[in-house]
Amino acid sequence: MRFFKAIVLLCAVASPFAAFAQSATPALKAEVTITGDFVRIGDILDNAGARASQPIFRAPELGGHGTIQVHRVMEALRAHGVIVVDTRNLTEVLVSRASRSVTLSDLGRAIAEAAAKRYEVANASDLSVTFDRTMNPLQVEPDNAEAPRVVSIVVDQRNNRFEALIDMPGSIALRRAPARFTGSLVETIEVVTLARPIPRGETIRESDIVVERLIRADVQTDALTRTELVVNQAARRALRSGQTLRAADLMKPQIISRDDAVTIVFQTKAITLTLRGKAMGNGAEGETISVLNPQSKRLVQGVVTAPGVVTVNETHPVTTAAVNNAY
Repeated sequence: MRFFKAIVLLCAVASPFAAFAQSATPALKAEVTITGDFVRIGDILDNAGARASQPIFRAPELGGHGTIQVHRVMEALRAHGVIVVDTRNLTEVLVSRASRSVTLSDLGRAIAEAAAKRYEVANASDLSVTFDRTMNPLQVEPDNAEAPRVVSIVVDQRNNRFEALIDMPGSIALRRAPARFTGSLVETIEVVTLARPIPRGETIRESDIVVERLIRADVQTDALTRTELVVNQAARRALRSGQTLRAADLMKPQIISRDDAVTIVFQTKAITLTLRGKAMGNGAEGETISVLNPQSKRLVQGVVTAPGVVTVNETHPVTTAAVNNAY
């Protein structure tokens, strides 16, 4: 009986120590990440207890970070009744604010779309957005998956400067103050340029061209924008690398050169005659050139219809006498 009472007494004495052991001492964290506007006791302490939800500091801006000296942390904790804290020999605590970063590329697309609608530009992809160097990606709450929305945009068309206010649906931070972005906005156009110099008369291949997007104001109005208008055409004059191309710079490839031996084909509704001749000039398919009949020493004009072939028919300027003499 005495032994049983001793055990009961020992348990009664030991139970406060057991309860104390279960209640661990609050301890500082070296680094914390905050999702709200305030740093709370439970954010900065392990084993914070009942006061965990109590705010003690304002959090950094979205996406921002900073350090708090431990002596300041202890002052704030003591003000809220937390006296005993294991500082873990720390001198400061790093505090970061969680966020989702909206890139300048995404913001640029939103601004281009808004400007295209505001200023009646057919394609937003034709607008190039360049942000000022001071502009940074937009930071919003980490759980906000919405796309940026341009609240207003103004473009000074004298110097292409823009100012835009951007909001994000569901963002508390931006609801308080929409973000302001500035930069330059210009209209661009895709044009065909040359990847290398092209000598006069050389045929342009697909590997010789590059499609570039240039500022529209810097491009001639008759610049070619479609590659099919350039490929397999020949240079009418020597063309330089990087040059934008116009229809006047091109011609059909010459398939007959001056002094080439050619076949002259004379066609009427009733007959077709052929004989050998000599080209007196260069010619591309469909062009009219003069050819010499070596036998009669007379010139006739015909249309280049194939490599080495010139066709003379009733619709082209050749006299009956010349034909009779030639044939």
